Amino acid sequence: MSVQNIKVLVGLGSNQGDSRSIVLEAMRRLSQFSSGEVAWSRLWRTSPVDCPPDSGDFINAAAAFSPRSTLTPEVLLAELKRLEREFGRQRAIVRNAPRELDLDLLLFGDEVRDSDDFILPHPRAVDRRFVLAPAAEVLPDAIWPGTGQTIGQLLAALHSEEQVDPLDVTPAEGAPESEHL
Repeated sequence: MSVQNIKVLVGLGSNQGDSRSIVLEAMRRLSQFSSGEVAWSRLWRTSPVDCPPDSGDFINAAAAFSPRSTLTPEVLLAELKRLEREFGRQRAIVRNAPRELDLDLLLFGDEVRDSDDFILPHPRAVDRRFVLAPAAEVLPDAIWPGTGQTIGQLLAALHSEEQVDPLDVTPAEGAPESEHL
């Protein structure tokens, strides 16, 4: 899939329940927002970052696609939050508490937002290996707005103590049938 045809980048994560199955099912469900093929990263096991003590490891992934023509960043964000609730996510009392599903709208083309509702591109993504490693699998050459650098360059330059390990998941093991890397 060509980088020019991809407008949206979504990060997925889970560290509560059957995280692998939750992320795989959420990946399938993200297809409803795409106007064509979806590029998927592998699943990654990652250490928790800025989470409460004793938080478990996460399963993370990334999906990149061209959005349906009716989607704006605001509409897509609302749909992602609805999908999180469908998977059991509730409003957290403690910041970054364990969660069944976390869907982050990382990029929506070159769109920039800074409102009370959300910031786009995602403000902390470029400092997190657990976001950049899967994102670099699907969009290594995409320029991250405001940085002048590609996702691959940002990942290569990142200094982090995070544990981030790719998991081998194939379509036969339940991954989406779209462009699985």
